[in-house]
Amino acid sequence: MGLKSKIRKVRYPSDEGEVGKIAPNILARNFVAEAPNRKLATDVIRIDIGSVKLYLSPILDMFNGEILSYNIWEKPHLE
Repeated sequence: MGLKSKIRKVRYPSDEGEVGKIAPNILARNFVAEAPNRKLATDVIRIDIGSVKLYLSPILDMFNGEILSYNIWEKPHLE
């Protein structure tokens, strides 16, 4: 009898809901920074812990991969 993971990958249909504003591609997929605080990236990640859903939004420095700041919310929003 094999082991089964209790963690499930959640997929979101990309064609549902309002379409957001697309930011200009100023990095042109060049994610390497020559010095700290020149290129920063962020994203929103949903984390399920039991029945609790949390949304994590870190700010990442592309120079060294350091997390400079983060926010955690119980509901997703654009602030």
